[in-house]
Amino acid sequence: MSRSSKKGPYVDEKLLKKLSKATPGSKAVIKTWARSSMISPEMLGYTIGVHNGKEHIVVIISEDMIGHRLGEFSPTRKFVRHGGKMQKEQEQKAKTAATIAPSVKK
Repeated sequence: MSRSSKKGPYVDEKLLKKLSKATPGSKAVIKTWARSSMISPEMLGYTIGVHNGKEHIVVIISEDMIGHRLGEFSPTRKFVRHGGKMQKEQEQKAKTAATIAPSVKK
């Protein structure tokens, strides 16, 4: 559910304060835990480190990100792989094919 239009977009005030001190386009990463902050046009060109619960994921703000939340660009879950018997068989086939292919090219 989106925020009421009469309230306007939510942008963390501490983040805005940090942005006002930094210069756009610099390689300095501005760390934030405010995943729910909306990306506004004033943030263009900045490099922001968005916390995902474990570490800060570096996000470079571009024009097509405006209107989205910072948390959308810093996933909190890491996909490892699907498990099961079929997955193991597929991985084994791929592994054997990779070891056979270089010897065929010689």
